[in-house]
Parts: sequence; structure tokens; C-alpha cells
Amino acid sequence: MSVLERPVAVRGRGRSGRTLALRGRGLSLRIRPRPLAVTLLLTLLAAGSGALALTRDGLVPPAEVLGALFGAGSEQAAFVVLELRLPRVALGLVVGAALGAAGALFQQLSRNPLGSPDIVGFNSGAATGALLVLLHGDPAYVAAGAAGGGLATAVIVQLLARRGSFRGNRLILAGIAVGSLLASVNAYLLTRAALDHAQSAQLWLIGSLGSAERHQVLPALLGLGVLLLAALPVVRRLDLLEMGDEAAGALGVDAGRTRVLVLLVAVGLSAVAVSAAGPIVFVALCAPQLARRLSRGTGTGLLPAAAMGALLLSASDLAAISLPTAGPLPVGVVTGALGGVYLAWLLGRGRRR
Repeated sequence: MSVLERPVAVRGRGRSGRTLALRGRGLSLRIRPRPLAVTLLLTLLAAGSGALALTRDGLVPPAEVLGALFGAGSEQAAFVVLELRLPRVALGLVVGAALGAAGALFQQLSRNPLGSPDIVGFNSGAATGALLVLLHGDPAYVAAGAAGGGLATAVIVQLLARRGSFRGNRLILAGIAVGSLLASVNAYLLTRAALDHAQSAQLWLIGSLGSAERHQVLPALLGLGVLLLAALPVVRRLDLLEMGDEAAGALGVDAGRTRVLVLLVAVGLSAVAVSAAGPIVFVALCAPQLARRLSRGTGTGLLPAAAMGALLLSASDLAAISLPTAGPLPVGVVTGALGGVYLAWLLGRGRRR
């Protein structure tokens, strides 16, 4: 092995602390200890929240939950854990991670903290496609409808935002405008649907994990994994765009191609979340910002944001099923309330400054 092929560890310091870079055979991997530790901690907390959801209300003791997970429990415990609770917990973790990662990509792409899929209209587009399938097609193709609606919205917003030089604020404004129009389309579709279909669709539009089933988990998990793997090579190029298109181009980064790839991955992540649980609000907005505060990192922060999204949605769903309400509480109600509190806290914090 020559010197050029031998892996080399390079240590340095940045705004987020020490950095360990591993390079060799044309590959480069930078590891920042603090963001990595934050990601692992948030992942453990999200798993802990899921474990609490499995053992809630004392119906199935923790020992029987473990037995059911490993195939050694009673039939009753296995049914409650594996058929009723585990799909909801697993899907909540996957959807939360997808929303957190999508929010991180949108915010870095637009260079605006409001650049999340639920704010700029991409969730509305995915919801429109899914509603058309739910109300007028085969419900088995909801995922395809959500992906198609989100992709069509992304194309329209991108075309509106690309007039002249690219600006993040223009992307936000174009997304809000298109999202408002699509919200009207969604409302119209509901008024024209049968009453029972409209009620179920309205519950889905709020965002709910109550109808999660085992067969939904694996496709959502595979979609999340593939899209995260596709995002990792592009994230570094996206971070270089902070220096400006000309400076990034001097380093070999194609700004236009990078933005299109990031947009496709972010829309795909949004479609995975929307098709599985409906357009859940505020998780994609809050998760990247909270993760960035904890990790003190710069750039996209994709993995910490995904872990924070999983924790936020898992904890919100645990609160939704634990609150003493007259009926099942959709998780979208809880995330909307938490998002409002978070925005109010940001406003108050900014005013004190």
C-alpha cells in the first residue's frame, strides 16, 4: 500500500469542536464528536420513548413485552405488542426521522429557518396527491400519489423560484403561495367526497399514527434508508453553497445540479412521511433547529436532525395516547401545539435580546 492509499486521520477544530477526518483511496469522512454524540443520545431517547409507548397503561408488563418481541411471550401479549403497538411506535420513529431530515435539507437549501416542507407547501402537494388516490382511486397507491403530488409541487415551486438568480427567500414565498392554492384544492376535494370518506380523509390530513399497520413499516423504513444514503454524498456539496455559487463552483460543485438533487431527496423524504401518517406539521420545522442548538454544528446536520425528528414525533405520539381525552387524539394535534409553543418561545427569546 502506498502512502497515498493509506488511510490518514487528520484532527482539527471548527465551530462545533474537534473534527476527525479519515481519508484514503479517494474517500473522505469527517467525524465531529459532538454532533455524533448528540445523534446517538437522541436516538437512545427516541428508542426509550418508543419503549414507554409499548409498556403504557400496564396492560402488558415490561417482561411480557420483551418476551413478545423475542417470540417467547403469550399469544395475548404478542397480539397487543406486535400487532397493535409496535407498528405504531416503529412507524412514528421512521416518519419522525424522515421529517427531521427533510426539514434539515429544506432549511439548508433555502438558507432560511422557515424552509420546512409543511411551511413551503410540499406537504400540501403530497397531501393533494394522496387525497386524490384516497377519494377517487385505490388506497393501496397512496404512497405513489403522495410522491407524485410532492414531486409536481417541487417542480412548480422550483420553476417559480429559479427566475433570475436562486434566492432562498424566493423559494419560501413560492412554496407558501403554491401551498395556499393546494390547501384550497384539498378543501374542495373534501367537500365533494362522501361523508365517511371525507371524515377519514380529514383525520388523515391532521396527521395520525392510529391506523399504522405492520405492512407499512418496512416500505417506509426502506424508503428512509435509501434516501438518507442518497443524501449523504450531496450534503457536503450543499454546505459548500453557503460560500456562494461562484466560490462553490471554483471547488468543483455544480450549484444547479446539487440543488435539484437535494430537492428530489427532500421531496422523497416528505412523501415517505406523508404517505405513512399524513401531513404532520412542525416536526420538520423544529427538529433541525433544536438539533443544531444541541450539536452546536454548522451546515445541514442531517443525522442529528433525523434523530431529533424521531424523538419529537415519538414523544408527541406518546403524549397523544396518554392524555385523558374523550377519543383518540391525532399526533398532528400535539405536534401543532408544540410547534406553536416553540415559535412563541423563539419570539420571546428574540424580544429579550
